[in-house]
Amino acid sequence: MSELRAILSAARELEERGMPMALATIVAVRGSTYRRPGARLLVPASGEPIGTLSGGCFEGEVARTGREVLGDGRSRLVAFDATADGDEVWGLGLGCNGAMEVLVEAGEAVRRVLPLLESGLAGAAPVALVTLLSDPLGARLAMDASRRRWSDLPPPLTESAQSAASAALERGRSSLVELRPESRAFVEVIGPPIRLVVCGAGHDAVPLVGDARALGWRVLVTDVRRRLLNHARFGPEVRFADAAPPDLAAHLEPSVRDFVVVMSHNYLRDLEYVRAVMGTPVRYIGVLGPRARTQRILAELEEQGVGLSPADRLKLHAPAGLDIGAEEPAEVARSIVAEILAVDRGRAGGMLRAGEGPIHSRSRGYPPM
Repeated sequence: MSELRAILSAARELEERGMPMALATIVAVRGSTYRRPGARLLVPASGEPIGTLSGGCFEGEVARTGREVLGDGRSRLVAFDATADGDEVWGLGLGCNGAMEVLVEAGEAVRRVLPLLESGLAGAAPVALVTLLSDPLGARLAMDASRRRWSDLPPPLTESAQSAASAALERGRSSLVELRPESRAFVEVIGPPIRLVVCGAGHDAVPLVGDARALGWRVLVTDVRRRLLNHARFGPEVRFADAAPPDLAAHLEPSVRDFVVVMSHNYLRDLEYVRAVMGTPVRYIGVLGPRARTQRILAELEEQGVGLSPADRLKLHAPAGLDIGAEEPAEVARSIVAEILAVDRGRAGGMLRAGEGPIHSRSRGYPPM
């Protein structure tokens, strides 16, 4: 999501300067492609495009199409195909052997979609965005988790678009749907980035927070040692809670976008942090330290009548992180961030060479062409 935020920030800057721009969005793919549906490329009237769609296979063509759209103001749905003798056809030699459909928009269409994308990233819950891929091309319906909606779709398509948006929000997945015969739409779920909740502000929390910030995640660091909670150590935009562990939930307002890492290295505090997030909607509970230490924490909580529910047991990752042989704090941080990404994407976190089939999982709801 950090790339989308960068694109939106650049788009707003161009808008403030009165500079025209086009926005290209992948809406469907086939074969081996570098990016999946929902990836975007911002094409200014002058200057370099911002974003990545194909790792160099199609960006030049997409940028040229974007400038054509800037010239006549007409949105286009364009297919880029390098599946048959792709390197020879495109003259790239890059191993491009996939195809994609890209919606390219400019002018008022871009001005309408920017706030919809921003609302999904900035809100507490996801927004479903239904984009029509037939006439009128680029018409949209947006719906949030409270089922509030905005639409410029033709009335005959509104009801089916609402149903598609509602289903996407329930599944948390994007898809390609048919609203009615010959009326395809790309249904995209735009949600807030992960919020990493770091329980403990010791020296080893610093690289973990740095890695999370580099990915565009939101970060909350909590510790009873107020002197450790400062932006000089953790960087800007990090939030702090100098609260005792039992008060954490009140500061947190837990949600399914929360991934908690318990790492105060104080046994009693870690026990209370685990207690504080048990039974909440958080997606991940990672605990640093030996497996035996966490088992002792859980046994003590059990003795106090606070046992792990089956749902909490699935969320618990102790020791936290993937097994990459991490030793130093920076390495441990990367193993934890990688595990969180794997959990968020529904992946096991193994080596890519051990798998078969596409790198990008279809289970996430990415639509085929």
